[in-house]
Amino acid sequence: MKKDLINEMNLRIPALSVNEGYARYAVSSFASQLDPTLEEIADIRTVVSEAVTNSIIHGYREVKGDVFISVKYYNDRTVKITIRDKGCGIADIEKATEPFYTGDPAGERGGMGFTIMSSFTDKMKIKSILGKGTTVTLEKRLHKNVTRG
Repeated sequence: MKKDLINEMNLRIPALSVNEGYARYAVSSFASQLDPTLEEIADIRTVVSEAVTNSIIHGYREVKGDVFISVKYYNDRTVKITIRDKGCGIADIEKATEPFYTGDPAGERGGMGFTIMSSFTDKMKIKSILGKGTTVTLEKRLHKNVTRG
C-alpha cells in the first residue's frame, strides 16, 4: 500500500517555556483527527514536550529564537512530527542520545529526553549542524481505536 499524505499543519512559536504546553496541545489536537487511543495521544504529547523543551533549553540557551513544528499524517495512520530549531546544534548526537546524558551546562536536566522520544515512537531521526540548529523527526503509527468502533 502506497503511503499518501492526508493532512498537515505547520506551526512557528517563539522559543519560550510558556509555549511548550501550547505546542503539545496543538499537535495532539491535530493528531486527534485520526481518533487515536488515549495512550497514543499521551505519547504524542510527551514526545512533543520533550522535543520542544530540548529546542528551548538546549538549542537556544537563553537567546531568542523560534521553534518550527510540522505535523503530517498519512493514510496508513502514521503521524510524522518534525521539530526544528536554529539554535546552537548538537556536537555529538550519539552521546546526546545516551540515557542520562545532558548538555545542560548547569546540569539541572535529567538527560532522558531523546530516550523518552525514542521509546514512545516507532522511529526517531536527529539531524544537527553546530551553529545552525537541530531537527528531530518522530514517527508513530496509530492503531485503529477499537473502543470507539
